[in-house]
Amino acid sequence: MIYPEIDPVIIELGPAALRWYGLMYLLGFAGAWWLGRVRAARPDSVIKPEQIDDLIFYGALGVVLGGRIGYILFYNFDAWLADPLTLLRIWEGGMSFHGGFLGVVAAMWLYARKIQCGFLALTDFVAVLTPIGLLTGRIGNFINGELWGRPTDVAWAMQVSCENRYDLCMNKLGLASGTAMTPPLHPNQLYEALLEGLVLFIVLWVFTQKSRPVMSVSGLFLIGYGSFRFAIEFVRMPDSHLGYLAFDWLTMGQLLSLPMVLGGILLVFLAYKNKSAV
Repeated sequence: MIYPEIDPVIIELGPAALRWYGLMYLLGFAGAWWLGRVRAARPDSVIKPEQIDDLIFYGALGVVLGGRIGYILFYNFDAWLADPLTLLRIWEGGMSFHGGFLGVVAAMWLYARKIQCGFLALTDFVAVLTPIGLLTGRIGNFINGELWGRPTDVAWAMQVSCENRYDLCMNKLGLASGTAMTPPLHPNQLYEALLEGLVLFIVLWVFTQKSRPVMSVSGLFLIGYGSFRFAIEFVRMPDSHLGYLAFDWLTMGQLLSLPMVLGGILLVFLAYKNKSAV
């Protein structure tokens, strides 16, 4: 299949522009807000429906600030040193989930203190909302034509035009100058949207239909996301300026995901050892 080159800008109004990438983030936050209101109405909820607005606001700050800063620190630090303003150009892409995750953890710690709620009980609540944003965010990556997988011969692979995609064609794939199209590539963004977004949401939604021990939902989220991301990295092309960190296969994404899996296992173990359900 040929990748349908999608204009990243939906509409321009003078100097302002509405971009698909930003719209996908807005849809993710809106979906999390709606689902949060639904779940907050449950009798076992740790927060009230009227607190969801502030919860999403704190979470959005954590996602955007943490995601951008994490991308710069983990993946593009040299470029930031050369041009510090690149930190502000979010519309060009470049958001790190692991940075966003740390940003949300910090934001939830602050919000839990504000409303005098248990931190891990609050992260259990938020964990179920998070895959919605992962789903829409990966669709945004697909529309932006970034984060492609490795060359493959699977039937659903996609070829991408090399016009205006120098990093993909020349740096990552090492194609000759003037090459019109890439070889067929794994649509990695759609794999991540499916597994980290839809599948992880279903797993967490089903798991939380009954009251569970505090920490268990957060732990299951960490195990699920970390495992899916670690596996998908085997077909995802590493960043050209980083390459493989070790063994000719270990990527930065895998290095950052492994502690999530281990931490998730520890949380689930401690949750069921204590058996303090909410």
